[in-house]
Amino acid sequence: MTGKFELFTDEHASYAFRLKSHDGTVVAVSGPYPNKESAVRGIRDVRECAATGLISDQCSPSRSVRPENS
Repeated sequence: MTGKFELFTDEHASYAFRLKSHDGTVVAVSGPYPNKESAVRGIRDVRECAATGLISDQCSPSRSVRPENS
């Protein structure tokens, strides 16, 4: 199931991107970039980091979630 990145211009005429899941759900939206080339570099950075990124749980101890596949 493949997601996709969409480049767009926001209400301030800055470039940005959003990541959509295979069903069209917006998973993430970037901040503004000054130009299209910077936004494309941002997508490349996210693609690289997401493939190797670790999960850092910043939730309060009282709200635990049971991991999937448990």
